[in-house]
Amino acid sequence: MSELATKRCLPCEGGVAALSHADANRLMHQLKPHWKLLDGDRKLQATLEFKNYFRTLAFVNAAAYIAIREDHHPDISFGFKTATVTYWTHAIGGLSDNDFICAAKIDALTD
Repeated sequence: MSELATKRCLPCEGGVAALSHADANRLMHQLKPHWKLLDGDRKLQATLEFKNYFRTLAFVNAAAYIAIREDHHPDISFGFKTATVTYWTHAIGGLSDNDFICAAKIDALTD
């Protein structure tokens, strides 16, 4: 488990800058390779594959639990054997530490 996964999200109501390209890339090195930066480094996304629908749905439910517990909510879409999770901090229109903390918690689910 990465150090990021042990942290907790902090409330973000805006008024702070989104992470810079350099900061986002530094944090990317603490995540698994399935995570990608998108939309000019404003979003963080991973698509994960599973054996079957049951495991996919179990993952989605666990990801939803993380979102509720951290009060930081991704977009999640899923199908029979895949789930796509997209994080960004809406209040600042880009990435924050919270996005990377939650992504690391998602990574811990897939160990």
